[in-house]
Amino acid sequence: MILEKAKEVLEKYRLCNHCLGRLFAKLGKGSNEERGRAIRLVLEMESGLSFEEPEECDLCEGVFKKIPKLVDLCIEAVKDYEFETFRVGSRFPQEIIEREKGIWEMLGIETGEPINREFNRELGKAFAVKTGKKPSVNPDVVIIVEPFSEKVELQVNPVYVAGRYRKLVRGIPQTPAPGFGESVATIICRAFRKYFNGKCVFKGAGREDVDVRMLGRGRPFVVEIKRPRKRKVNLEDVEREINSSGKVEVLDLRFITPGEAEEILTRRHRKLYEALVYVKDGISREEVEKVVRELRGTEIRQRTPRRVLNSRADLVRIRKVYRAEGELIDDKHFKLRLLTDGGLYIKELISGDKGRTRPSVSEILGKEAWCELLDVLEVLEDDADAEGDC
Repeated sequence: MILEKAKEVLEKYRLCNHCLGRLFAKLGKGSNEERGRAIRLVLEMESGLSFEEPEECDLCEGVFKKIPKLVDLCIEAVKDYEFETFRVGSRFPQEIIEREKGIWEMLGIETGEPINREFNRELGKAFAVKTGKKPSVNPDVVIIVEPFSEKVELQVNPVYVAGRYRKLVRGIPQTPAPGFGESVATIICRAFRKYFNGKCVFKGAGREDVDVRMLGRGRPFVVEIKRPRKRKVNLEDVEREINSSGKVEVLDLRFITPGEAEEILTRRHRKLYEALVYVKDGISREEVEKVVRELRGTEIRQRTPRRVLNSRADLVRIRKVYRAEGELIDDKHFKLRLLTDGGLYIKELISGDKGRTRPSVSEILGKEAWCELLDVLEVLEDDADAEGDC
């Protein structure tokens, strides 16, 4: 059957060994070129006719002969990028694709391999041999070649790094905001851009307000470095540079996969907070104990705070306070330490937000209270919702 179909196609088309062998690619091992050469040889021996490989192939137009030149063009395209793994892709003219499809239909071929698949494999093998780099399904770079126009396009896949950050000072937003010269994101990304030589995108697992410090072991975050020219970076060097700012510290930096990045950013957390509460009409030790007693283990019904309505849906969320501790400071101040679900706005838990949060410290006391200072002491992994923060 193979020889009959091969003879039929060669009587109508001048095919190179690659294109001849590719018609029967699913029927054996070895390269298409080797298969085509063997079929041609057997045909000549059995028929006594000449079926020499033509100088110009009617299907691929000699594209496989261009592979050495295209390898050099690929090497030129990646010369400024550090990488270990790659994948090759290609774009063939539609007329070549249709021409191959027509031959398959004419002969009833069901054992063929598309031309671009063989081309990608052969170009990839040649590139690997010349560069020592390894092909991969999840590569550092994807090299896309237009073999007829000889254009080479480079897709540089991002690098992902995870860690935790501590915000040591107040007055810095997590991400750039009008009126602020810097942010947690700009301080962190400045160092990543320098070492990876690419665009840095910062993503935090939740966020804290501008006037809130993030202490303890810090808040989980991920940075995505797009089109990095460097990949072999010592993360301890990045960590030292960020920490020298005196405003933001990072720890536990590590390389991760895109899937791990998604998991980190969607994982739910509980938060441990410490608030300095001001009570205008005064506060006693007994009242502090009452607040602690009534908040501990309590579910809070919190309608979206007025201050964030422009960016959050107006919903009622139910969050829980797991632990509460209080300490009287003076006749108008006390400290309140709370372990809560993520997504509970602590400032509104204290003020009540004109009844939008219930119960609240103000409601429990029967007098106005509000948060003067707030710190996030820990971000703990948990099954709680991580939307929003303080």
